[in-house]
Amino acid sequence: MFIGPVFTREAIVAPRRVRHFLTRGVYATSLLLLIFTAWLVLTGTQRIVNVGDMARFGAVLFQVLAPLQLALMLFLAALQSASNVSIEKDRETLILLLMSQLTNSELVLGKLFASLLSLGVMLLTSLPIFMLIVLFGGTSFAQVGWTFAVTAAAVLSAGSLGCTIAFWREKTFQALALVALLIVFWIGLSEGVAIVPIQIAGFSGEQLATAASPLRAILAASHPTVIETWAAEVVPFLIVAGTLSMILCGTAILQVRRWNPNRDVRQSQSDSDQTGSIDVFTGAVLGVEDETIAQQSSATNAIPMPVKFTQGQQAVADGERFRSGHVDDRTRAAQTRSRRVWDNPILWREVCTWAYGKKILFIRAAYWLLAAMVLAAVYSLIANGVSARGDGSSSIFIPAYAKPLAPFLFVSIVMVNALAVTAITTERDGRALDLLMVTDLSPKEFLFGKLLGVMIIAGDMILIPLLMVGYLWFHNLITLENLFYVSIGFIAVNVFGIVLGIHCGMSYSFSRQAISVSLGTVFFLFLGVVTSMVMMVSFTGSVEAQFGPFLACLVGGAIGLYVALGWNTPSSALALASAALPLSMFYSITSLLMGNYLSAFIVMTGVYGYATVAIILPRLTEFLVSTRRLKTAEND
Repeated sequence: MFIGPVFTREAIVAPRRVRHFLTRGVYATSLLLLIFTAWLVLTGTQRIVNVGDMARFGAVLFQVLAPLQLALMLFLAALQSASNVSIEKDRETLILLLMSQLTNSELVLGKLFASLLSLGVMLLTSLPIFMLIVLFGGTSFAQVGWTFAVTAAAVLSAGSLGCTIAFWREKTFQALALVALLIVFWIGLSEGVAIVPIQIAGFSGEQLATAASPLRAILAASHPTVIETWAAEVVPFLIVAGTLSMILCGTAILQVRRWNPNRDVRQSQSDSDQTGSIDVFTGAVLGVEDETIAQQSSATNAIPMPVKFTQGQQAVADGERFRSGHVDDRTRAAQTRSRRVWDNPILWREVCTWAYGKKILFIRAAYWLLAAMVLAAVYSLIANGVSARGDGSSSIFIPAYAKPLAPFLFVSIVMVNALAVTAITTERDGRALDLLMVTDLSPKEFLFGKLLGVMIIAGDMILIPLLMVGYLWFHNLITLENLFYVSIGFIAVNVFGIVLGIHCGMSYSFSRQAISVSLGTVFFLFLGVVTSMVMMVSFTGSVEAQFGPFLACLVGGAIGLYVALGWNTPSSALALASAALPLSMFYSITSLLMGNYLSAFIVMTGVYGYATVAIILPRLTEFLVSTRRLKTAEND
């Protein structure tokens, strides 16, 4: 195929995996369950008396599911493409691909479309389901077509971004964190441009935001008026997304062999090329082109010999002469003092070394820039006096400052979880996890070393959101009691995210599965439950009255969560935690919207604390690590 053998192999091998059919089956089933649940909500609170009621149901349902699918596909495309390339680097197999006859375009485009293959299958699987919504009325096939066009363009651009960043960065966490931050920058900057009253080339800020933002484009494509406005609101985004994809892919194609292998690998290779060696049988200097230099080196390294040698003395002298070019012949004293390792070497390595690469400083700078933008948005809302106002289109009070702050809190949790899971997968891909397991380290030292290390490294990702919440309290937007609730609850969720990442990294043999399950669990607990709340508000306007229809969705999510968490270590405690987590998130969000902050705090901290203990307790007694065992010719 024109993309290259990398994509061809993935297209041939993917249908042989059970996961290929399982993912699209689960995705299609989830969409059907959401439609069925929405219908139960509607019929449970309203009477369907004419075709207009059905049409309104179809229109609202379509406008809820289309942004949900875009958000899911957008983050999955970016994170999956980034993780696929980064894992090749961690396993040191990308160097083999670079040494092959693959061209730059075959390597970059092959990895990109191989990463997006499963998402493309999921998107095609959902197309008939969205067309079924047209049968309710209120939605046209043109809306479906433009919605899927916007989603496909956004997926391609996000995948190109993730692939390019992963080829550029060295570590998996660097790629995942930077991609997540850039996705948020992408959407946040577009919303900021929409607010600013500017005119560029005759286009207003809102028009420019619609052309650049996938969120605004999907809302325009799913609106019934898209039949008339597609040329002005949808096509510009398709052009921008396509241009962005070509620029990112072109940059990766031109720079992939300059970025890879990294500087450390090249430096070690050049050092090994310039260093001569000694033939242990003849004593000759090898690896030096000039024979004169070789003879001088041999003469310099030779040991003065007495006139007569016994057989034993001759053997010792020959051994010293041969050893003179070996690594253990160290005649230069160390110029620097060795650092003292702590009692827990895992924690010492996480904190005192560049375990995640020196470029993590760049990730922190990008995160601080995002935090500054969010803080500026909150400050402008406070200065204009609109920070405490709710959305007038809904019967539920949602403060205006929650719009920029809530996504920022969610991104912080995602980055902390990504750091935790890559802390384990990087050790396994680098073949260091097996060495740690045969040392005298106890499982307790390993787990708490990783847990505390991730918390220290990601300290700014935990403290900065808490400082922002304190800034709200300083301006009397929240009470001191609510400040305590939010702070303790946010810390509890972050600790759970770290433990979840470590658990998934140790439970799954393949890094791709571990990262997908860990981040997917976080997305399900937050994005899935929020979507359920949006559906309830959209169809009924009452949150507390329609808990029953959503119980089936919560039960299905709990089963899937238990399968993901209990893959390697099933237990009754994990089963109870899996059943309680979705229910607690639903209850907590409902309580927050209704103003019952104390009950939300008790339920969230209690359930997340129990889930954290249920996950970490079985691993404190033994190393329950799933490692990949490859067959060798000797074993065969």
